[in-house]
Amino acid sequence: MSYERFAYLYDRLMEDVPYEKWLDFLQKKIEQYSHRKMDIILDLACGTGEISVPLSQLGFQVVAIDLSDDMLSVANEKAAEANQQIMFYQQNMTELEGLPQFDVIVIFCDSLNYLSTSEEVIKTFQHVKKYLKEDGLFLFDVHSIYKMNHLFLNQTYVGTEDDVSFIWNCFPGSAEHSVEHELSFFVLDEETSMYERFDEVHYQRTFPIEEYEKWLTDLGFEVLEINGDFDQHVTNESERIFYTAKKGS
Repeated sequence: MSYERFAYLYDRLMEDVPYEKWLDFLQKKIEQYSHRKMDIILDLACGTGEISVPLSQLGFQVVAIDLSDDMLSVANEKAAEANQQIMFYQQNMTELEGLPQFDVIVIFCDSLNYLSTSEEVIKTFQHVKKYLKEDGLFLFDVHSIYKMNHLFLNQTYVGTEDDVSFIWNCFPGSAEHSVEHELSFFVLDEETSMYERFDEVHYQRTFPIEEYEKWLTDLGFEVLEINGDFDQHVTNESERIFYTAKKGS
């Protein structure tokens, strides 16, 4: 999966994503479930910093990790512009190393769905447990099976603006409840007034709600809540499933 050029268009294409809802969700769960001050947060798969930077602005000490150098470059620029001190590291969330322990660890914006096997998800949960303080909170969201199988599969999305357009096709992946996203971008070169095309392929997979819950409890996490679409009850048409868990003693 390549993000080399995608990273620099990502925020333009995601302008309508309600990042503030993830921030509100996190703050509510910290207030609801923490019995001590929660200061240090690890933002795993931080992307371009749309969660990391606002968290820092809210007064949290933030460490942010992503697999993509280009995503981290964009995120670092945002932090500098906002005058926020955030430590950014390039690591794979299935292979975390050399980190301190955190009060809260989050994997937001369906980033966990980029792991293609159950083994990778479990390895990530194991590393989260290792770097989470006792009674620390672990929060993440994933695409629901409904969204994967009914809203993504065999769908085409198109976006057009004067300087950038895209075509986004979704095809069944090789595994159950998986999708291949094939994206073609057309970006205006102002010097030549011609459009340059480049392509990206992204693979996502999700698992049943009960499997994520079992993997967490098998590792000793206490699952505090499972919600649909932020803080709603889970229904058959929930598009995102949110998990709030606590590391046991």
